[in-house]
Amino acid sequence: MSGPRFPITRPAFDEKERRLLAEVLDSGWVTQGPRTAEFEARFARRHRVPFALATNSCTSALHLSLSALGIGPGDEVVVPAFTWVTSAYCAEYVGARVVFADIRLDTFNLDPEAFAAVVGPATRAAVVVHLFGQAAEMDPILELARRHGIRVVEDAACAVGTEYRGTPVGGLGDLGCFSFHPRKVITTGEGGMVTTRDAELAATVGARRNHGARAAPGPPAVPPKPYEMGSFDELGYNLRMSDLQGAVGVAQMDKLDSLLAERAACARRYHDLLGELADLELPRAAPGCGHTYQSYVVRLREGGRERRNAVMESLAAEGIQTRPGTHAVHCLGYYRRRGIRREEFPRAAQAEDTTITLPLFPGMSPGDQEQIAAGLRRALARAAPAPRPASG
Repeated sequence: MSGPRFPITRPAFDEKERRLLAEVLDSGWVTQGPRTAEFEARFARRHRVPFALATNSCTSALHLSLSALGIGPGDEVVVPAFTWVTSAYCAEYVGARVVFADIRLDTFNLDPEAFAAVVGPATRAAVVVHLFGQAAEMDPILELARRHGIRVVEDAACAVGTEYRGTPVGGLGDLGCFSFHPRKVITTGEGGMVTTRDAELAATVGARRNHGARAAPGPPAVPPKPYEMGSFDELGYNLRMSDLQGAVGVAQMDKLDSLLAERAACARRYHDLLGELADLELPRAAPGCGHTYQSYVVRLREGGRERRNAVMESLAAEGIQTRPGTHAVHCLGYYRRRGIRREEFPRAAQAEDTTITLPLFPGMSPGDQEQIAAGLRRALARAAPAPRPASG
């Protein structure tokens, strides 16, 4: 069964990944080991942090981060209302209560004023999302967090390589969490990373991802006695990354700068091709907030979900795969059952109803993007909004 002519994403693999995978298979050491450690070291250097700890997903990274911060029952965690669901679920995993805050429609990121409005006496942490590859406005967010003693976890799932005012994201808050899902800038199939500048937090995350053992997994420098067992002094999980994934990560790091450059070039080309469409709001980086365009997300200025869906159906009929931007998380059934209403966070709800993610992946040609842009123009015309009634 053939896929769409233009998929929403396509990973960039070559002989480097194949060679490193073969080396790991030949070594016999396929769980977390030396290739994972190399991936961690390279990722830490690239993001200018002393500690990077690989996990089996970004969901695990977020869970471990709130756990390491000691967040739990009775605590509140602020989360933007427009994000992937695990930005919120990670607070639920540790027994905390999620408090949503609305976003800015021009960036899709947390609105600092909305954040300030929901801070209360039980607020212990905030999960600040760098959505679609654009850095959130960290200065006012961090200043407010410092004043109130709030710990900050950066959900940088989409933001490998993104910078905020010249500093890579992931080292601005207490911890950063990254994803290597196939739709991300670099991928290991599944996988995640926790970054931090805090040695104790790093040690806690490292232990809890490995069943609670403080010693790092891997071939020991001095072989243990046959009767020696690890020391397990705290509750932990098995959330490690395998060396197979680590090997792919090492190969992907070799490509990171070229992949980022290619994405930036594709985004500029979309800007040029779609800039004259008065019907669309295009993604633009806010001042000081870098954007690596993990996703190129446009928003309809007129019409709601019904029209947006009609546009996406038309694109699908032409072999152009699209997706909504992401969830208005507070609208999901899990939170509606708790009495959270759609109207409480109107900008997040509007973003869910009107956003479209266009295909963007390594190897796209100018001709590919021209065909996608032409298909989008046709789809918008077919789903033109109803004329407004005359006034008077």
